[in-house]
Amino acid sequence: MSTGSPVGRTLLGLLEERPSYGYTLKQRYDELFAAHKPLAFGQVYATLGRLERDGFAEVVGVETGEGPERRRYAITKNGVTELELWIAAPEQPIAFGQSTLFVKTTLALLSGRPPHVVLDAQRAIHLARMRELTRARADADVVRRLALDYEIAHLDTDLRWIEETVQRLERGDLG
Repeated sequence: MSTGSPVGRTLLGLLEERPSYGYTLKQRYDELFAAHKPLAFGQVYATLGRLERDGFAEVVGVETGEGPERRRYAITKNGVTELELWIAAPEQPIAFGQSTLFVKTTLALLSGRPPHVVLDAQRAIHLARMRELTRARADADVVRRLALDYEIAHLDTDLRWIEETVQRLERGDLG
């Protein structure tokens, strides 16, 4: 698939749910997957153009009015096949060694700055966010709850790393 990025395949999945206009796809994508970094309109329309070019999506309606032409897209049979292959394929684990938290902690150590300042501040922010997410779970639908649980699990992993790093620093065990 030449759309390459997960965004193209994600848009295919949303089109499988129901045919949509680019604007509606962007709203749905942002609602489900991009709460902190919304998808740019240009990226949506460029991706839809590639999906159409590659035979994975097609225009099923065009509305004209006072503004720009609105094109409604639907997934094709080839798009469904591509989506099924992508969903079934396991993802490679991602190395998180370049996370900003890791970089800041490393730079603090290398520069002689106290890494505890970085770690303590991050711990407080993580704990506050976990409380916020836990409260949000009470009123969330199943899809939102899955997203909240996923974020909570990642925050929990970061917190374990923070605690282990603090313990290692206190023991002087950095080798």
